[in-house]
Amino acid sequence: MRIGIGLGSNLGDRMANLRAARNAIVGLGAGKSVLASRVYETEPVGCEPGAGEFLNAILEIEYDSDPTELLEKLLQIEESLGRDRDHGRNFSRKIDIDLLYADDLTVNNERLQLPHPRLRQRKFVLQPLAEIRPGLVLPNGTESVSELLAQIQDSTKVKCFAERW
Repeated sequence: MRIGIGLGSNLGDRMANLRAARNAIVGLGAGKSVLASRVYETEPVGCEPGAGEFLNAILEIEYDSDPTELLEKLLQIEESLGRDRDHGRNFSRKIDIDLLYADDLTVNNERLQLPHPRLRQRKFVLQPLAEIRPGLVLPNGTESVSELLAQIQDSTKVKCFAERW
């Protein structure tokens, strides 16, 4: 199963945080196929006043088990990298890992929603995703990731920060 994962960081050594998360996530696939976007620097969206800019990237990995099981492993990776769960939604964070999609699977339960409910509205997700999967049409959708990106009205600045990471 091809699974998309979003990474973000706006505290500490942001690039080191993304690299550590990427390495841990890639380890879950035991060397199977991985696609990785470039790293983009983006303005914080919905964060507390004075929040620093985020570094964001997308990974797509091959994973053979249940996405809910993967979500639990991603939460463990976040915690091992210093993610504090005792703050409100959209606050600054050392690492944020979001499960975005799993092939054409649709999930909507108390633990997991796939595709991610805000994926289609977030330029900081669509820009790097369009780089690695421009033709991807998400479940229950009709437009490709590139088409969604072209239609987005989000004025948030998203610029390439690093080609390789």
